[in-house]
Amino acid sequence: MSDQAPRRICFVTATRADYGHLYWVMKAVQADAALQLQVIVTGAHLCEQWGRTEQVVVRDGFPVDARIEMQMAGDSGVGVSKSTALATMGFAEAYERLSPDLVVLLGDRYEELAAAQAALFMRVPVAHIHGGETSEGAMDESIRHAVTKMSHVHFAAAEAYRQRILQMGENPAMVFNYGAPGLDHLQRTPMMSLAELEQDLGVALAEKPVFLVTYHPATLGDMEPGAAADELMSALEAYPDAAVIFTGVNADAGNAAISSRIQAYAARYPQRVRFFNSLGQRRYLSLMQCADVVIGNSSSGLIEAPAVRVPTVNIGDRQRGRLKALSVIDCLENAGDIRRAIDLALSESFMAGLPQDVSLYGKGDAAVRIAQKLKTVGLDGVLAKKFYDYMPSGN
Repeated sequence: MSDQAPRRICFVTATRADYGHLYWVMKAVQADAALQLQVIVTGAHLCEQWGRTEQVVVRDGFPVDARIEMQMAGDSGVGVSKSTALATMGFAEAYERLSPDLVVLLGDRYEELAAAQAALFMRVPVAHIHGGETSEGAMDESIRHAVTKMSHVHFAAAEAYRQRILQMGENPAMVFNYGAPGLDHLQRTPMMSLAELEQDLGVALAEKPVFLVTYHPATLGDMEPGAAADELMSALEAYPDAAVIFTGVNADAGNAAISSRIQAYAARYPQRVRFFNSLGQRRYLSLMQCADVVIGNSSSGLIEAPAVRVPTVNIGDRQRGRLKALSVIDCLENAGDIRRAIDLALSESFMAGLPQDVSLYGKGDAAVRIAQKLKTVGLDGVLAKKFYDYMPSGN
């Protein structure tokens, strides 16, 4: 038996969304005696406005080794910039205290940017999940690629994304395509029944169209967030019998304008419309499986919804550039186009005409593979990065 100290793997989680994707990877690391799990919570997890979801992390049995307050009160570019600067200082202090061997980041939010740049200056290697993707309608696009260049181990969710990471000069031996770890929930998390969901959510779901709606600010979009939300609400007025479940808006600039409209809409139709800051991964995916259509501009409509064969109405440009299954219907940010897309999604012929397997992001077995690689990947010399000129496959 080796006397070597466990490798310290430090996960950063800022939102209910990234935590849902990281959950099974964290469980796999926690269960491995050769690894020591560390968890840093920050961002919306620590804010009452977004449900203070840190309590979910604790309830799931994970240690919280550091809490990094970002003072996310601002709903503007200035506020986000100040929060990012404050978080960078907090991450530097946390890394100094925890001495992680490897920091794990997922995605493309400004919290991850702060965590990555602090790790760069503190000389801590970074593993990045969901790099190589594109979302041209949001500043997430630039953040994601910046985090890739500050990272040393890469876990792409699809082969096209692995190739894009290679285009950015990353070491091919450190870039892996294991699929999207969030899909592991579909294989491993017990889902709720329709009756359980109705009781839990307080709304009737049977015998009516069920809309699951997640709508975030398109931070590089031309339309003001409130005006874009007005178009969505106007479109939903055409479906007076639908049960509509809204999930919380993220913490990007412009969130308040969208949230106020969603809450006003829910208050107008209390018998059939609900708003939840956070459903949690189990309730969210259970509801998705029961839904007739997923509506909005969240990546979950592109990753999870196709995996459970539920059509997606993808609004606007926020996800432009991402791989999209045949079950995803793109539409403009105007009420008429949104209605046409919803009508198509609800038509009996739409999903019937698609192949059984429309998912593009793996088979739900990513978490254990990622955790194993976190344990075995060589870290000696990784901080001195070399640029690898891209050679496309087949050349």
